[in-house]
Amino acid sequence: MDSDRQDAKFRGNPASGRALAIAGVLLALATACGAFGAHALKDTLGPERLHGWETAVRYQFFQALGLLGVGLTLRVVEAGALRVVAWLIVIGVVLFSGSLYALSLGAPRALGALTPLGGLAWIIAWLLFAWAVWRH
Repeated sequence: MDSDRQDAKFRGNPASGRALAIAGVLLALATACGAFGAHALKDTLGPERLHGWETAVRYQFFQALGLLGVGLTLRVVEAGALRVVAWLIVIGVVLFSGSLYALSLGAPRALGALTPLGGLAWIIAWLLFAWAVWRH
């Protein structure tokens, strides 16, 4: 009986399901952006812009994989802070990788001010993650 309740809790956490689904979408987009950069942009962007694109792809992959871990952790650790962690990771991807993608494609340099804010969101997210699982 107790095992059935634990199994239901494991399957039924909506925050976990959302985090895992968003991680899957971010991973698919990172794969598509990586392929697009390697094939379509390779001959059209200069080395500096292509490097920015590749950096955006790489960090999007890292953070999306981390979000998978957060989503799985949400299945066994009930901590509201972990939901905040998941959203900070997503916000970080939008700000950091999104701004680098845009800059690579010629967006105004002022957009570069968003890049470190995305990095800061990730730093806060991972420190909050460490705190939440330590506390649990």
